[in-house]
Amino acid sequence: MNASLGNGIGPADKQPRCTSSGAVLSNYLARSIRRLRNRLFYQIKPFVPRILQMYIRRTIAQRTREASAGVWPIDPQAGGRPEGWSGWPNQRQFAIVLMHDVDSVWGQSKCRELMALEEKLGFRSLFSFVPEGYEVSAVLRKELVHNGFEVGVHGLKHDGKLFVSKNAFVRQARRINQYLKEWESVGFVSPSMHHNLEWTHALNIEYDTSTFDTDPFEPQPDGVGTIFPFLVPGKNGRRGYVELPYTLPQDFTLFVLMQEKTIDIWKKKLDWIAERGGMALVITHPDYMNGNGGCTGEEYPMRLYEELLEYVNDTYKGQYWHPLPKEMARFWSGNRADWVRRQGALEKTA
Repeated sequence: MNASLGNGIGPADKQPRCTSSGAVLSNYLARSIRRLRNRLFYQIKPFVPRILQMYIRRTIAQRTREASAGVWPIDPQAGGRPEGWSGWPNQRQFAIVLMHDVDSVWGQSKCRELMALEEKLGFRSLFSFVPEGYEVSAVLRKELVHNGFEVGVHGLKHDGKLFVSKNAFVRQARRINQYLKEWESVGFVSPSMHHNLEWTHALNIEYDTSTFDTDPFEPQPDGVGTIFPFLVPGKNGRRGYVELPYTLPQDFTLFVLMQEKTIDIWKKKLDWIAERGGMALVITHPDYMNGNGGCTGEEYPMRLYEELLEYVNDTYKGQYWHPLPKEMARFWSGNRADWVRRQGALEKTA
């Protein structure tokens, strides 16, 4: 994506890393090949045995990791602050936002355990469910909200077809909007981070999470190049929304594909974001967590996520703002709207 959204309210334009025409063309071709490869993989995925899928994905991930060492897990150009930035509430150094994508009924069965863990450590988060992927528990949704958590919508079916065409998206958006209304949700998290920020205006949302600052491992690997939220303005009478890009690597990438055994990468990225006063937003999946030991090849110990929360508390106690995603979106929308109004007033008096 890497595009400014205008009026100083989108991510800042990024300077190109390569200046020669040959290097630019080489980068473009590499990105195009990666997108084509990822698209092909997701098309044939349903017909490939799971064990072979994981072998292919781990092989690709290792090669991508080596090729992207300069921009992952940290893209140095993503640390700039938005124009006119006045800081987080209560003069906190940075913000931390927690999200969980619940991809299956198996993941849903672990939500209470994850909720209890976060409550114990003083955190709250968003749990996003797939409305037509499995039977979503209304009792669980109400329990989460009652306990101060947030519920969101995670696609429609999680089948990789939501963004296959604009007509297909608009058709499915009608049903997604029904679930948003029924669940009293204001946020949408896109499966596999497929995205088209223009089409997403069809959803009745306050915020969307379908992008990231940098993540070359996703099917659409075009990072937005910022560790801050940004506004996606409405057009032709449509209201805009806030985009909340995730800024810490996803758990599936680290612990399932790369088979990391520690949270060192999470800590390194969190420290970098905290130093620059950004938003540390992490998406994890209860589907891949195991709180009982004896992890399978596609699981990791829930203890690693607990270590991340403990690290935040131990290292940055009193230094971070910890809103729910909807609270972050409302803060950002108001903050940036005030800045735009102030800029307009200054221009009139100039």
